[in-house]
Parts: sequence; structure tokens; C-alpha cells
Amino acid sequence: MSQQENTRHVQHEVSVRAQASDIYRLIAEVWNWPRIFPPTIHADRVDGDDTAERIRIWATANGQAKNWTSRRTLDPQALRIDFRQEVSSPPVAAMGGAWLIEQVSAEESLVRLLHDYRAVDDDPESLAWIDQAVDRNSRSELASLKVNVELALNEERTVSFEDTVRINGSAKDVYAFINEAWHWAERLPHVSRVSCTEDTPGLQELEMDTTAKDGSTHTTKSYRVCLPGRIHYKQVTLPPLLALHTGYWVIEEDAATGITTATSQHTIVINAEKVADVLGAGVSLAEAKTFARRALSTNSLATLGHAKQYAEQRA
Repeated sequence: MSQQENTRHVQHEVSVRAQASDIYRLIAEVWNWPRIFPPTIHADRVDGDDTAERIRIWATANGQAKNWTSRRTLDPQALRIDFRQEVSSPPVAAMGGAWLIEQVSAEESLVRLLHDYRAVDDDPESLAWIDQAVDRNSRSELASLKVNVELALNEERTVSFEDTVRINGSAKDVYAFINEAWHWAERLPHVSRVSCTEDTPGLQELEMDTTAKDGSTHTTKSYRVCLPGRIHYKQVTLPPLLALHTGYWVIEEDAATGITTATSQHTIVINAEKVADVLGAGVSLAEAKTFARRALSTNSLATLGHAKQYAEQRA
């Protein structure tokens, strides 16, 4: 029997209240994935262009952070994205598929997720296991896509912002301060406890307790992807006011002047249903965004300020 005859083809679909072109853009621009797929920590293009590319994805699976690469072919006219795993893990012998997005009414689109796959040695038990895994994961992924695309496109609830400082020190020292989060309890006054593990180089699991101005303590957990000059993160334990929190640190040194620019970026989505519980009755979404932004900026600027002091002492 040929490989083609042994290949399983399945389809899952979901309706989303959004324009098809907007949904396509969010899926095609892989750096959006942390916003629309809960397991994704960070995703980026390794090489290619807007028609064919190789992407690398960092995501959690069963509580552990993993990364892999896939190839994609993008067709913005047809609103179709084909994908193929470069290396599949047993019992999967090969795995690929496609995203297809179709506008079905003025306000609603249909998203179809196709998969094709084979089992190692065409083993029937392995194929049954893959059938169950693909069905479970696809249903979960599409349900999350529906909720998070509708959230991501809701500008009333979403805000992105940056805080930047200029430092008379090396980018290497600034990066080391941000990267070495296991030292933050000693180096940052607003951090009272920290646990940072890095079983895979450059992939960190960070949990810490931070103290707010009113003396209250908050525990947060994030996964971080540490790349040259950049650290991307996704917070996976969220305060009640937030439905999403992702961001990154960027550290760049001007070779001519020796001045380093360090930036902290945040993207948050307000949990509208919790605004009254957290901030009181009558507080608007705009006020909630301002409150959350101020709180996050306070901590980011404190961290950047101490990173500046650390680097300048070593200059």
C-alpha cells in the first residue's frame, strides 16, 4: 500500500466573529501566535518571505516548554496557509495540513483546519492514538482561536506600550541583568521571591513574587525565550484584571557612541468581566487599561533602572 493510501485526512472548523482577512493576518504573522494560541510562548520566522517560510515555535505541552520548526506556504489571495513539520516525533511519521479562512457573512468567518498524517510503520494502534490527539488538539486550538482572535481584534480591551531607557554601559551587561532573573530577589526591591529554571538553554520558566506600592504581594509565572539581544515572554498566571499579558525586552548598543537602549514592551488584554471586582463599580475599560499600564510600567521602569545602574557600574 502506498504512503498516500496510508495517509489520514481530517478536518475541523469553527465560526469566528471577525473579518476573514483579519483572521488570516493574525495566523499568517506568526509573531501573533502568543496572543491567539494559549500554549505558544514565542514564534518567529527563521527564513523565507510572505509566500514561503520556515518558522520556529516555542510552546508548552503538558506543562513543559518545547520548540520545533515547520515550513509554511502562504496564499493571502486564497486566505490559505499550508504547513508541514520538518521532523515529526514518533509515533507520527509525517504531519502537515492547512488553515483555510472563508468570509460567510458580513460579520462572521469560517476557519477550517486540515491535517494529513501517517503513523510510523503504518501501525493501526499508533494511527488511532494520533487520530485522538489530532482531534482533541484541533478542537481545543480552534476554540482558543475563536476566543482569542475576537479578543485580539477588540481594541477597547487591548493595549500595547513600551518603556525605554538609555544606558551608558554595554548591551552585554544590560542583557545579563535581564536574563539572570534568578538574581532578581537580590537585585530588585519589588521582587521578594524568585524561582527560575532553564532546563533547555535559552528557555526559562520564571515564577516570582512582586510587592506593589500598597504592600500587597502578587505571584506571577512566565515562560521566557532568550535570544541574542531579545527576551520574549508570556505570562501564564494572570491577575484577575488581565486576560492576556505578553511582551519582550530589547537591548541594543550603538557601536559609535557606546550608548545602550533598553526597551520593555507589553501587550495586555483587559478581562472586562473582572474590572468592577478589581477596581470598583463604574470603572471604565479605558480607566482599567490606564491602571494596568501604570502598574506594569512602574515595575518595568524599576527593573530597567536597576539594569542601568548595574551596567553603568561596570562601564
